[in-house]
Amino acid sequence: MTLPGVSRAVAHNIVQYRDRIGGFRKVEDLALVSGVGATKLEAIKLEICVSSRTGSSQHSPSLLCREQEPSTGSGININTATPAQLLSVRALTEKLVHNIVAYRTEHGPFRSIEDLVRVNNINSSLLDRIRFQVYVQRSRAPSTTNGGPNGTTKVYSSPTFSLSSEDLDLPPGGPTHMTCVRPQVEPLLGLRDGKPVVRLGSWSLQGCSCDKANNPGVREVVSMTLLENEIKLLAVQDLLEREALEKICLELNQGTLSSIRRWKRPRGLWKCITSEKPTAHSSKGVSFSGFLWDTSSGIDLKDAGVLDSAGVNGNGNDAQPGLYLAHFSVGSVELTMVNVHLCSAASVGEVFSPDEARCQRLPSSILETLKGEKELVLLGDFGCSPQSPELDVLRKEKLCALVPSSQFTNISTRTPQGTQCLDNIWLSRSLKRIYSGHCLVVREGLTNPWIPDNWSWGGVVSDHCPVVAEFYIQPSCKELSRVAAVDRGEVQPKHER
Repeated sequence: MTLPGVSRAVAHNIVQYRDRIGGFRKVEDLALVSGVGATKLEAIKLEICVSSRTGSSQHSPSLLCREQEPSTGSGININTATPAQLLSVRALTEKLVHNIVAYRTEHGPFRSIEDLVRVNNINSSLLDRIRFQVYVQRSRAPSTTNGGPNGTTKVYSSPTFSLSSEDLDLPPGGPTHMTCVRPQVEPLLGLRDGKPVVRLGSWSLQGCSCDKANNPGVREVVSMTLLENEIKLLAVQDLLEREALEKICLELNQGTLSSIRRWKRPRGLWKCITSEKPTAHSSKGVSFSGFLWDTSSGIDLKDAGVLDSAGVNGNGNDAQPGLYLAHFSVGSVELTMVNVHLCSAASVGEVFSPDEARCQRLPSSILETLKGEKELVLLGDFGCSPQSPELDVLRKEKLCALVPSSQFTNISTRTPQGTQCLDNIWLSRSLKRIYSGHCLVVREGLTNPWIPDNWSWGGVVSDHCPVVAEFYIQPSCKELSRVAAVDRGEVQPKHER
């Protein structure tokens, strides 16, 4: 180890990172290694070079090598190959090719050849047989701008994240020379027509595991969407792991990403809670629901719990979802928030008219329980249009849906304007008097260069858009005594669980 500033630990990180991504493409990629960063790279870049795959490696001190693209040889790039091209690889059957394409679609591009062993029916022995017939090359796809139906793309020269931080271990393969453009949002500043308002929202985060929440693009999109749209209380659905929501809460409070640190207005002081029991079941397993709220806005949690349904189908499995109920004190108003996650019968990726999607029914026994609740808000992923017969029971109880069936709430990079109205906020009659009349479906700012989009980059954080409603709520006496700005140096409060 003769490079200045490269300790044994940093050298170990470089080797680990190199093995994980299948080799460095250029010298600048070293900045992504934990413990290196842009500052240290500047000090050593004249002492190092990156050789091509087929050429011999000539290491000459003080020699600056030109950037070279990896030689593709005569193999097949498994990140861009069509099924027909993959079938030309000896030892790959039609079933294995199908598994490779399915894995690539779900998880994004392969980072190295070794990642193939994660595909169903491919083991290390088979990998050794095909290793020299294939290679991995990741394209640096442009980011989708978040502002219109045209799906225009742009490439930007400066990275979204500060590479000078040695504490950020960014994922390999991402488009490090691109940045996403955050939408220009008119600040509400907590007032509507001179009256104080609070915004509540709901967002299904589409299979949000801890791994997904660790993606800096995911944390940036969720955190910035909350800050830009001044959402103070968020109901979250489809958490595959209970700890995933804590990572987003931590980002809002600590601001490890440069975009969060650059936010000029107060970020607030956030807490979160996740259901102890699963609230939804699907072919992918169970998922949980949760709440995320800004305590500096006068929001306090009183209690929370899952309302279990006694409904059981003929197979002995749970036939009905569990609703996650929480009582919040929001300013001077006590709200009963019911977090709903009803799985749709529609397959992912299929296109239906607004009235075609079918979902689970809300259990009547739970609605009987809710009859005694005042100031009731049911919000979440209902899996179908508000006009669907499955939701007739809500209309019978005189609840009102704020998002009309003509306003779509799903999103993808292929159909940025959506095709279905699946998410909604339903209010009891007593809350209509404080509803400001403003309800929005946030559709801008939901993509990020670090989020996979099939085998490219620049995908959406979820196939659901956040839905937001606004209420005239007076600050409580307790809130008036609080300090408006939150000191970033305060000790991080313990998250609610």
